[in-house]
Amino acid sequence: MSAAPEEAGTPARPHLALRALLVVGAAVALLLVAVAGRYGYHRDELYFLRAGQELAFGYVDQPPLTPLVAHLVDRLFPGSLVALRLPSALAAGLVPVLAGLTAREFGAAPSAQLLAAGCTAVSSVLLITGHLLSTTTIDVLVWAALSWLLVRALRDGGKVWLVAGVVAGVGLQNKLSPAFLLAGVVAGLLLVGPRAALRSRWPWLGGLVALLLWSPNLWWQATHGWPQLALADAIAGGSSGTSEPWYLFLPFQLVMVSPVLVPVWVAGGWRLLREPALRSWRAFPVAYGLLTVVFLLTGGKPYYLAGLYPLLLAAGSGPALDRVRERRGLRLLLPAALATSLLVNGLLALPVLPVARLGDTPVPDINYDAAETVGWPRFAMTVERASSELPDGTRAVVLTGNYGEAGAVDRFAPSLAPAYSGHNAYWDWGPPPADVDAVVAVGLPRDRLARWFGEVRAVDRIDAGVGLDNEEQGTTVWLATGRTVPWSEIWPQLRRLG
Repeated sequence: MSAAPEEAGTPARPHLALRALLVVGAAVALLLVAVAGRYGYHRDELYFLRAGQELAFGYVDQPPLTPLVAHLVDRLFPGSLVALRLPSALAAGLVPVLAGLTAREFGAAPSAQLLAAGCTAVSSVLLITGHLLSTTTIDVLVWAALSWLLVRALRDGGKVWLVAGVVAGVGLQNKLSPAFLLAGVVAGLLLVGPRAALRSRWPWLGGLVALLLWSPNLWWQATHGWPQLALADAIAGGSSGTSEPWYLFLPFQLVMVSPVLVPVWVAGGWRLLREPALRSWRAFPVAYGLLTVVFLLTGGKPYYLAGLYPLLLAAGSGPALDRVRERRGLRLLLPAALATSLLVNGLLALPVLPVARLGDTPVPDINYDAAETVGWPRFAMTVERASSELPDGTRAVVLTGNYGEAGAVDRFAPSLAPAYSGHNAYWDWGPPPADVDAVVAVGLPRDRLARWFGEVRAVDRIDAGVGLDNEEQGTTVWLATGRTVPWSEIWPQLRRLG
C-alpha cells in the first residue's frame, strides 16, 4: 500500500482542466485530418497496406499492430488516404491530453495543465508523426499514456500497475521501444527510488500482463531467428532514411519539441530530480539520461526519446508559468513561443506548401518524410509504361529495391501486382514464380541484374514531375529478360534489412 499524498509529501491533485485539454487535443486531431489528403502516401504507409494483406504475429521489422490497423481501415474505406491517417490524427490528439493529465499529477494548476498540453501539441515530433500512419505515432501515444499511468502507479500503487501493463503490452505489439521505457524507469527506481514500489506485487503483476499480451509477437520472433535484432544492427549502421550520425543525436533533442520551448522540458527534468515533493518520480529523468546513453551507444534514432517529452513538459509547465508571471515583461513570452513553434513546426512538418514548390524549400532537407509522400502514382505509371515494352506474351513481374517502390506498384498498378522485393518483410513473402524469366526492375543496379539475366536494358527514369530530389527521383527503370539463374539462387542474394 502506498501512503496518501499528504503523508508521502507528493502534491495534491488540483482541479482537472479536462474540457480545455480536450479542446487542445481535438484541435490537433482536426488540423491533422484537414491536411491528411495533401501530397500522398508515404513509403511506409504503402508497406503497411501490403503487410496488412499478409497478416502475421510479426514481421522482420515490426510487430503486427500498425499493419493490422492499415488493413482494417483500408477494408472499411478502400483507397482513402484521409481515412488511413485518421487513427494517427486521433492518437496525436490524445497525447496533449495525456501531457495535461500528467502535469496535474505533478501538482499543476489548470493553467499549467493547459500549457503542458499546448507545448506538446505544437511539438515538431508530434506533428510530423501524427500526419502519417506510422509505428512512431502509436509509440509516442503509448509512451505518453504509459508515463502517466506509471506516475499514478508510483503515487497510488495498486491496480493502476495492471492498467499500465495492458498499455505496455499493446504498445509492444506495435514497437519494441516501450520495453526500453519500462527498463529505464525500473533502473531509475533502483538507482534513486522509491525502491519500495518494487517490493509490492502489483508492478510485477503488471509486467506479467504486458508479457502475456506481447507473447504472440515474442513467439513469432523466436521462431524466426529474432530478425529484429539483425534489423537493429542494420539501422545502427545507417541503413534507414531517418538514421542520423551519432553526433547529431543530442542536437536533435533540441528540436524534438521546439528550440524555443527547450527551457520548459529542461526545467521539468530538473524539477523532477531536485524538488523534494516530486521525489516519487525521480526515476523518470534518470530514465531519460540512461536511455540517451543507450540509444547513443547502440546507434538509435534521435526520435527514440520522443515519447518522454510530454512527461518532461508536464513537469516543467508549472515552473515556466510561474516564472513568466513573476515578471510583467515576460507575460507574452509563452504565447509567442507557442505561436512561433506552431508556425515553424507546422510549415516543416505538415503538407501546407504547394507540392510544386516543395523542392525549392529547405523542408525536404529538414523533414525527410515530406519528400517521401510525393510522386508514387507517377512512379507506378512509369513502371507500367516500361512493362508495355515487353514482347507480347512475355510473363514478367516487377522487382524493386525497397518496400516503398514495391508498395507503390501494389497500390497504384494493380495489373502488375504483386510486386517483389528483397527488402524487409517483402523478402519473406517469397520470390516470383519459377517460370517467370523477365522483370521490370527499379531500384536495383544494372550490374546485379546482369548476373541473373541475359539482357538488361534501360527503358525509362523515375521523375516525380515537381523537381523534388527524393530517394526515387532519377532512378533507372530496367527491363531484364532471359533469366539465366534460378530464383532459388537469386532470392537469398536480394535480402536486405533496413
